[in-house]
Amino acid sequence: MVHAIISQLTVYPVKSCAGVQVKEALLIESGLELDRAWMVVDAKGDFLSQRKFPRMALIQPQLRHEDMVLRAPGMLALHVKIGEVEGAVQVRIWDDRVPAFDMGKVAAQWFSDFLGAPVRLVRFDPDHKRLSDLQWTGGVEALNQFNDGYPLVVIGAASLAQFNDKLTARGAQPAEMARFRPNIVLASVPGETDFAPHDEDRLDLLHIQTGDPAANPQLKLVKPCVRCTIPDVDPQTALRSPEVGDLLQSERQDPRVDGRITFGMNAIVLGGVDALVKVGQRVRAELRFD
Repeated sequence: MVHAIISQLTVYPVKSCAGVQVKEALLIESGLELDRAWMVVDAKGDFLSQRKFPRMALIQPQLRHEDMVLRAPGMLALHVKIGEVEGAVQVRIWDDRVPAFDMGKVAAQWFSDFLGAPVRLVRFDPDHKRLSDLQWTGGVEALNQFNDGYPLVVIGAASLAQFNDKLTARGAQPAEMARFRPNIVLASVPGETDFAPHDEDRLDLLHIQTGDPAANPQLKLVKPCVRCTIPDVDPQTALRSPEVGDLLQSERQDPRVDGRITFGMNAIVLGGVDALVKVGQRVRAELRFD
């Protein structure tokens, strides 16, 4: 058994745009509420990300009670009503064709102006069941919105600290956690056994201690989080440089996913839906043996 605390919670309302650090978040079947609820698509309805448009990293959402405010350099703020959508559309994320709702001409023009290409903003249709890969979830039907494939990403703070030690030893600047886009960051409980680098790779179930044992969330870590080129994008400048990816390539080739590079773990929700997950909550984690 391993113990940790939640040191950081982040919601990413618009896929591939900046995240919103929060003190607490409602856990729903598809992860944290409003995480990847919106997505930017091209004229064909195919999803867009920082892989093609690094400038998406500069789009900063703010979640308020009834709307989401989006800000970006050189742009007036865009206000998007959380409870309003327009016409139904079909969009593609990876190999999945899914129903969604268009967010209208004003949002489309705002994103098109900032990204310099004709794009639209869409909202996931919550009535659609988009499932994670059942082979990795052990047959559990884990729901997603516009996540890459799993409801949550979990990373240990010690994992990034060790990675940054290696980066700086190479003469590079340390990387922000934002490059790896986790929802939940776990850290050591003060005064107790350290939560060591990449301990998350060795864990099975996470039991989040909310104070109500009957409602404690249970998350299952199911698959190493495979990394693309997005960690090479500096979230402060949207400039891309290779040092993070180069170190990942040399340090994090993972035999569990045929040698692809990984950092952090994908997780699914097994229980505790509608519980509040909060920074500072203790986590009891079960080790996996496989």
